[in-house]
Amino acid sequence: MKKTLLLTTILCAFGAQAEDEAKPFTMDGEFGLIVTTGNTETTSMKAKLSAHQELESWSNDFVAEGLYKKDEVVLETGEDDSQTTAQKYFLSGQANYKLENPDHRLFGFLSYEDDRFSSFEYQGTVAAGWSQKVWDTDTSKFEYSIGPGYSFAESLDGESINGAIVRGALDYQWKISETATFKQTLSTEVGSDNTKSKAETSVSAQLNGSLAMKFSVTLDHNTDVAEGLDNLDTQTAVTLVYTFF
Repeated sequence: MKKTLLLTTILCAFGAQAEDEAKPFTMDGEFGLIVTTGNTETTSMKAKLSAHQELESWSNDFVAEGLYKKDEVVLETGEDDSQTTAQKYFLSGQANYKLENPDHRLFGFLSYEDDRFSSFEYQGTVAAGWSQKVWDTDTSKFEYSIGPGYSFAESLDGESINGAIVRGALDYQWKISETATFKQTLSTEVGSDNTKSKAETSVSAQLNGSLAMKFSVTLDHNTDVAEGLDNLDTQTAVTLVYTFF
């Protein structure tokens, strides 16, 4: 029930700005697939949708991404078997309300994560506060947000782990050349029970007007994890990115 409520909230919470006349809208689709057969059999798939919309009074960002991996493993009996070794889904949305200076904003943020192989059945976040576009030039841009919030999580044994947090995030982009772009994003949610952080470093190269190749390294860190699990998950990927709008 809690999962359904969180997902519904993320999908619907930002519909309130529909009365503003829409300005340019962009959406990128990212996909990567690796299939290995022979002595080693693996299947890895990553997909991501990123959307950005500029309205007269709002600036909105939405992300939906998933990761799936299946490997051939050797059972205790000595037999080979294919098992799912990674399965993760993530949704987020942030709405920024522009003040008199449009680079100064008030933000609202929602996220939901379901990682089958983590210490949690799910993790969700609600936060609000101050957001600012520090600069935006032809070659680079930098913006950040910070504010209080509340986290919702459930451990593998069914225990609810809820509490107040402080969320901070930054986004830096640098246009290296006409066809190459460097991006760095970082977010952290500091709470009394757990601090959840995520960083992604990427370089993308334009192949044509709508298609690009992207190399990325993503770090996911939780300070409080179940015994036997690592605090840090690292994901390295090469994907194709298609710009729809």
